[in-house]
This record gives sequence, C-alpha cells and structure tokens, in this order.
Amino acid sequence: MTKDDDFIHANLTLQELPYNKENEELVTKKFWAKTKKFAGKIPFTKDAIAMYYCAVDAKTPLWAKGIAFGALAYFISPLDAIPDAIIGLGFTDDAAVIAAGFKAISDQVRDEHRDKAEKFFNGDEAKVNK
Repeated sequence: MTKDDDFIHANLTLQELPYNKENEELVTKKFWAKTKKFAGKIPFTKDAIAMYYCAVDAKTPLWAKGIAFGALAYFISPLDAIPDAIIGLGFTDDAAVIAAGFKAISDQVRDEHRDKAEKFFNGDEAKVNK
C-alpha cells in the first residue's frame, strides 16, 4: 500500500488477498446446517452452495478459496450488519457479500460446482458426491 496525503491506495490483486484458515473451519462446520435451514427462503442459496463446492475443491486456487470461505463465513456468522432475524431485510447484507464473493471468483466456479449445487437444491444430496 502507498500513502498519498490523506489517501491510502491498496495495490492488492485478488490473487494476493490473505487466506484465513478460521473462515474455512467455520464454514466446513456450520455451512450445511444454516443452508438447509434457509434453503428456498433466500434467493442466493444456489450461488452460496456452488461457492462452497468451489471452495472445497482441491483444484481451486488458494486466493479464490479465501474469498469464498470469507463470504460464506459472513453468511454463517450470527454477527451481521443487518441481523438475519429482521424479516425482509435480514439477508440483504448476506446476499450482497455472497454476490460480491461469487463475482470475484466466478472464473473459478466451474460447471461441476454449479451442477452439485443444483442437485443439492433439488434434493438429490445422494448424487452430489458421485
């Protein structure tokens, strides 16, 4: 980063963003419980599930995993900018974070991740890992 008068300019690329192991642990422990609870009630469920499958894929670069796990950890976390319990608004911040994360790693989210998300969403959980 460089400092220019009162402005700080970040010179990081997506590939240089730090990876947070704690986000990965939180997501792998709690993602499915929250997703199953709210599946069908929130419009970004399929993207979140595809992002999860991208994040746990060994072929996904570490920088993309970091973004995915960070966005998904925000979705799981009970500490939100807008609490999930607020009807009508509770998931708007989660949706924004998932959308931004998904857009940032969209080149890494492959058809197989989307297919697994579709199968899960349609109740074909047994076929997801085949």
